[in-house]
Amino acid sequence: MSDKNNSAAKRSGGLGRGLSSLLEGNKYTGKIDSTTLNALNTIADIAIDQIQTNPFQPRTHFDQAALEELADSIRIQGIIQPITVRQLDQNTYQLISGERRYQASKMAGLTVIPAYIRKADDQQMLEMALIENIQRESLNAIEIALSYQRLLTECSLKQEELGDRVGKKRTTVTNYLRLLKLPPAIQIGLRDNVISMGHARALINIDTVENQLEIYKKVVAEELSVRKVEELVRNVQNANKKPDPQQKLSFNKYDQELKTVETKLSSQFGTKIMVKANNDGKGEIKIPFVSVDELNRILDLLNY
Repeated sequence: MSDKNNSAAKRSGGLGRGLSSLLEGNKYTGKIDSTTLNALNTIADIAIDQIQTNPFQPRTHFDQAALEELADSIRIQGIIQPITVRQLDQNTYQLISGERRYQASKMAGLTVIPAYIRKADDQQMLEMALIENIQRESLNAIEIALSYQRLLTECSLKQEELGDRVGKKRTTVTNYLRLLKLPPAIQIGLRDNVISMGHARALINIDTVENQLEIYKKVVAEELSVRKVEELVRNVQNANKKPDPQQKLSFNKYDQELKTVETKLSSQFGTKIMVKANNDGKGEIKIPFVSVDELNRILDLLNY
């Protein structure tokens, strides 16, 4: 190992000692060797060649230029934040989180890396990897939605629990999950930043895939704003409405404003909101729900 790499390793070890003092009950043990077993809840320097990557890592691509920048920083400053691993056997560890730091440390030529050692089963490994990515990576809306969905299905979490785990309101989680109902072409456009989440949330309110794709193509071709897309969505919704012979429709000046309110409320509540008014200005707002969970979600939005 070069003097530069040795100094980087020493700096990272010193920092490990500093961090361990902030973690109650954690003891800095120094370099792990073959005689150290079951060193749980400790921060220690572990040989990089004893660490396996996380098979549950949801991100498969890391920006090479960003990794090289991080590696340059590590050569100078060492590891600022230890990675997290679990111990598989006497000389083998597996990454739980911190793959970018791990990969950049290898690029920087380090042979040891400070790591926090903890116990975790396969489900916990997946959960921690997903949550770390959601909280720390610059994910697009579809990647976040897919991570939320994996936490629900593969980690057997309920939406209420998921919101607590990722530090988000249940309505925020629901709005992301609804994006996965869009057709693949629109999801790809959102993933690739061709459209924004505001565009996508407006498109969700269209009943048919055909109309969703038609407006999506128009959005891309004409670079339409979110406000313009909401207007197009309202036009589609109005065109698809069947006339109600029992109701006298009002065509006064605030009708269009009511439709705007209806669209915005539908987007905010994540369900189709109906706003009706008669010629006297009297009316009602209907908020439908299909389950107790849906009702509770709506009540949360109303701060009830």
